[in-house]
Amino acid sequence: MAMACPSSPLPLLLPLRSCPKPLFSPSFASALARRRLRVLRAGNSAVASTTVAAAAAGDDEVAKCGRKQVISLTPELYRYLLSNVREHPILRELREETATMRGSQMQVSPDQAQLLAMLVQITGAQRCIEVGVYTGYSSLAVALVLPESGRLVACERDEKCLGIARKYYEHAGVSRKVVIKQALAADTLRSLISNGEACSYDFAFVDAEKRMYDEYFELLLQLVRVGGLIVIDNVLWHGKVADPQVKDSKTVSLRNFNKKLLADKRVNISMVPIGDGMTICRKMTDS
Repeated sequence: MAMACPSSPLPLLLPLRSCPKPLFSPSFASALARRRLRVLRAGNSAVASTTVAAAAAGDDEVAKCGRKQVISLTPELYRYLLSNVREHPILRELREETATMRGSQMQVSPDQAQLLAMLVQITGAQRCIEVGVYTGYSSLAVALVLPESGRLVACERDEKCLGIARKYYEHAGVSRKVVIKQALAADTLRSLISNGEACSYDFAFVDAEKRMYDEYFELLLQLVRVGGLIVIDNVLWHGKVADPQVKDSKTVSLRNFNKKLLADKRVNISMVPIGDGMTICRKMTDS
């Protein structure tokens, strides 16, 4: 049984009034909202069009499922959402530094990081794995809420990105909780299995090479205990997975992976339209 997660001496979730300045400047919120809109617009438009078309055709199954769920995420609405995210000041510092880097769109959004941290807290997770660290925003969010005895294995091959992540782990005082593995993630996961660590992890987050998702998932299923969670990022892939005309290798891999998860009885799943889409998998059996 997983132990309850005690309070961290450096909590992730701080009341807004305790922060020395606004969490999100108008310019940042607008830029992030525009990025999120680009990610979701294709999916929202496709679903809305499908709903209208289904209703017009007399097929009300899709229409009934979609009427209330379809929402237009305007910049103003996303700004409001961000204003209701509690972000630790050190996470904000890391996010702002990462925003100046090439490839900064790979970083999870603040609302995604908040959800990941809450899942770790709810499950009482003590042993976690992250596949794809980038500059460390999501791993730092998780490490901040882990108990003192908790550990996060951070898998990343990019030395420059890990340098930034290490700096912020130290700044936040959580370096002792993070075990960095600089190597190909699949090799690291296989090594953990070979070292007898199967079924010993409570939580895993995957945000790495999309064409490797199936392999990562199968390896993590061996490492995560029954009842543990595996969270997969980018499952909506800028709306491309819903467009049959898009057939590049990453989109096809993600589309096939999503189809596999839907039919996989080893896990219970919930695909959540946050960020670029996240699927939360709960392992149900060792078979």
